[in-house]
Amino acid sequence: MEKAREELVQIFRAALSQVEGRRLVSRYLSASGDGCEFALVAVGKAAGSMALGAADALGDRLVGGLVISKPGHMDAQALAAAGLAVLEGGHPVPDASSLVAGERLLEYLDGLPVERQLLFLISGGASSLVEVLHAGVELKDLQAVNRWLLGSGLSITAMNRVRKGLSAIKGGRLLRKLQGRQVLALMISDVPGDDPAVIGSGLLVPDPVLGDELMALELPDWIESLIEDPGDTLSDSPARVEIHILATLRDAREAAATEALRLGYKVHLSHAFLSAEAENCGRRLALELLDSWPGVYIWGGEPAVRLPENPGRGGRNQHLALAAATVIEGREDVCFLSAGSDGTDGPGQDAGGVVDGGTIGRARRAGFDVAECLARADSGSLLAASGDLVNTGPTGTNVMDLMLGLKLDAT
Repeated sequence: MEKAREELVQIFRAALSQVEGRRLVSRYLSASGDGCEFALVAVGKAAGSMALGAADALGDRLVGGLVISKPGHMDAQALAAAGLAVLEGGHPVPDASSLVAGERLLEYLDGLPVERQLLFLISGGASSLVEVLHAGVELKDLQAVNRWLLGSGLSITAMNRVRKGLSAIKGGRLLRKLQGRQVLALMISDVPGDDPAVIGSGLLVPDPVLGDELMALELPDWIESLIEDPGDTLSDSPARVEIHILATLRDAREAAATEALRLGYKVHLSHAFLSAEAENCGRRLALELLDSWPGVYIWGGEPAVRLPENPGRGGRNQHLALAAATVIEGREDVCFLSAGSDGTDGPGQDAGGVVDGGTIGRARRAGFDVAECLARADSGSLLAASGDLVNTGPTGTNVMDLMLGLKLDAT
């Protein structure tokens, strides 16, 4: 079983490598070969990796830039050597540094020559990492809304629409600051449907249906009172924005399938997007695995967790993996992995969990009550004790979550 667990992690890492930001941006820009100079703005969890890819490909044609990412997700020394300024914002809940990053972003754009072309590199996490608020909205309001959203069970698309309603730069409002420039935007998608208007809450893409979508959501009155009339999201900016999405969840799933085939397994690849409640999703996938033929099973998506008032350690992937472990308890032919492609799951440093038939027994021997951990959203504490956490460190990408199941041939 140890080999099977190691191979699941190996398959996961192979998927991450295929959607890694530095490699993808360098490849795209090297192939474009237009000879233009660019000023760079990179925002998101993969911003550091993507910015280094731009430096690799552009060389002297990269004439400065601003990189905004999550603490610990950038090689500040390498970025500085490429002439890029580095800022850290708050994540998953924005903080004062997110507002500072927003101010610096506007100052940077205002200080550029009008003829300078812009290269935007946008990945998931941008919604929290950089912000400029509407008048009347304060940091404490922004943080309260984001904490509510993270525990609400809403989809990422719905959450980002609420964030747009508080923002003076999202939902396409940043276009006002671009002064008619030519903009190339390269994105790594962390949203279902890979819609550029949703990635990073649409810094460069107006959302013409924002008002209707916000009205359709059942939001608390105190959040509705903070949202500005979104009727102005259609900017009249003459900026010319060309957008290309370089990596998606589909790419990661297919890379996982390729690695599993290379290891000699039969592969069963699902293209369905998983967005159900994480505990139910984990149990359902585990039951599906038990009732299936031997091989590697691959799923992807972004399940949701409704957090209790004082949640414990861990995120949705650890929660999902623990729920799966309750179904496969005692089995010697099955293991299961669920992990975030950005290398983090919730507020901690772990990517997710890889569980097997012995996980629950190991946890109980360590003094943990499984039902209590699930109820308290404290799956991370249990999986740490059972030795079932997955830790990759920052991955340089963010294409949502992967779930991998392996059923061995009993013969």
